[in-house]
Amino acid sequence: MFLAVVARPRFDAQGNEIFSGKNGVFPFVTLERARRASANRAADTLETKPITSVTKDIVRSYLIENVIPAIKAKWPREDLNYPIFIQQDNARAHIQLVDEEFCRVATQNGFDIRLTSKPPNSPDLNVLGLVFLELFSPYGIRSHLQLLMSYLLQLRSHLNNIFLTLQSCMVEIMRAKGCHNYKIPHLSKAMLERKGQLPSQLKCDALLVQEVLSYLDGSN
Repeated sequence: MFLAVVARPRFDAQGNEIFSGKNGVFPFVTLERARRASANRAADTLETKPITSVTKDIVRSYLIENVIPAIKAKWPREDLNYPIFIQQDNARAHIQLVDEEFCRVATQNGFDIRLTSKPPNSPDLNVLGLVFLELFSPYGIRSHLQLLMSYLLQLRSHLNNIFLTLQSCMVEIMRAKGCHNYKIPHLSKAMLERKGQLPSQLKCDALLVQEVLSYLDGSN
């Protein structure tokens, strides 16, 4: 397993990338010395071993020691006055949104980094799920990590497009009244990007918003 942290990339008026959105990938692994020699390595060689049981304490340490420093180092300076949300899914190992130790570190040096959770059973609202949906079936942990890092280096505009796909999923979920009976729309983003017509965000019909609010009021 790995902890991947991405955000939406930023571009200037000429389309030059000023923030890649790639904050980091942190595999849940340890380095252990081989006790015995084998045909593949000598004794005492450091081997990459997966952490087979990821607990809340491990997740907390990864957030505090890896994720928060990466965000603070790479986040666009002009946006430091706004809160930064780290979206978790609903895995048991994830820490509480108001975890005291996390909150203490996340608010140091003028930052306002917060945790939030995506709705349960909603894979299309997890941007990483959209990114890695059809990524790979690797052989072995080393090839897993190498292929993952190679893929992330090529994301660039693709990552920006994924956030547009996320917005389209939000609209479709509203149209479907919160159920899963919809298809992810095909937006022809590559063609729009070539023509310089790719929107920075998708529009949502105001009537749809009112319809959904009325539906939610009635269901309550």
